[in-house]
Amino acid sequence: MMKWNRGGIALVAATLLSASAWAGEGPAGHSHDHGHGHGESFSAGEPGNPKKPAKIVQVTMGESDGKMLFVPARVEIKKGEQIKFVLRNNGELDHEFVLANTAENLKHAEVMQKNPGMAHEDANSRWLAPKKTSEMVWKFTKAGEFEYACLIPGHREAGMVGTILVK
Repeated sequence: MMKWNRGGIALVAATLLSASAWAGEGPAGHSHDHGHGHGESFSAGEPGNPKKPAKIVQVTMGESDGKMLFVPARVEIKKGEQIKFVLRNNGELDHEFVLANTAENLKHAEVMQKNPGMAHEDANSRWLAPKKTSEMVWKFTKAGEFEYACLIPGHREAGMVGTILVK
């Protein structure tokens, strides 16, 4: 039978504790838990049910004449409506689509500035490589003005932000 001394037990305990501290972090120490766990709602509504009917809104993203942009730059939606965003990156660079209110996106943009290589995909966001497509089904449960933005450093500043008006 193996005997453990106090030093060996302390070493194993320290190793396990340090490993568990790192386990929840994403690239560059960025946690992807933005307070949107199960049962919590987002500022712009909630993830939709892909099995239910949805209005389709196509959004393209890319670069043009030194600017970065989304087309369309503005979308109007009825409160309670479920939308299937069909996203296409027509650009030469990676882009993302993050759906939130302006304050949340600006806060998240600060985190992205500190971790510029951070690629992620939460319920309210999609990261797209050049020439790739993705979809997101979203139910707008709250009236107000929201936005979709690319939070890769420099992209929002170059014009990659769109408005969603929910009436």
